Amino acid sequence: MRFKAFEKAISEINKQSLPGLEAQLKMAPWFRKKLMEQYKEDRKTAKLAAVLALFYPSNKGDTLLVLILRKSYKGVHSAQIGFPGGKPELEDASLKDTALRETWEEIGVPSNKITVLRELTSIYIPPSNFQVSPFLGISKDLLRFTLQASEVDAVLEVSLTDFLNDSFEVTSEVEIASGSSTEVPAFNLNNHIVWGATAMMLMEIKTMLNKIFKKIA
Repeated sequence: MRFKAFEKAISEINKQSLPGLEAQLKMAPWFRKKLMEQYKEDRKTAKLAAVLALFYPSNKGDTLLVLILRKSYKGVHSAQIGFPGGKPELEDASLKDTALRETWEEIGVPSNKITVLRELTSIYIPPSNFQVSPFLGISKDLLRFTLQASEVDAVLEVSLTDFLNDSFEVTSEVEIASGSSTEVPAFNLNNHIVWGATAMMLMEIKTMLNKIFKKIA
């Protein structure tokens, strides 16, 4: 989709109610409900985090979404695909500010190039005990990314057309926190498997965009 058309359509995003958990669960691993019950008490003291789903134009005028490949490390989110984001710092006035600051730190996009359109449904991540607030934003600029070497291995520039194409929704075998392998629903984007909380957040975004595009078609 051309970015100009996307920019015009996305202006309707705040007129919609959030699809919420119902949409997120379409991409939830089968064991998620069990984990939610297992971590019920931990959730009361969950750490906060914020991420940004950022859409922007390609140099050909098409619409892209940026995701990041995290570095390999000793942790539950090692080498996973996600959004730029992280934990609040004292300088952050809000979780929106956290998402913008982390986007600057991790991929080098300054906040003055980003318009945050709205906050999406927060999601709890049991293995790391985080309550994550996603924000949806756009940039009208052609972006150049500068990666935070200690955190980010690569940037994935995902075509909006691919993201909205149902054929890129797959079932994939992945390794989970326990070290075992299991099949989960996922997106296959730029030949990378995107699953778990990121896929659940993406599904809420996809549900909202499909509703908007259907309305204006």
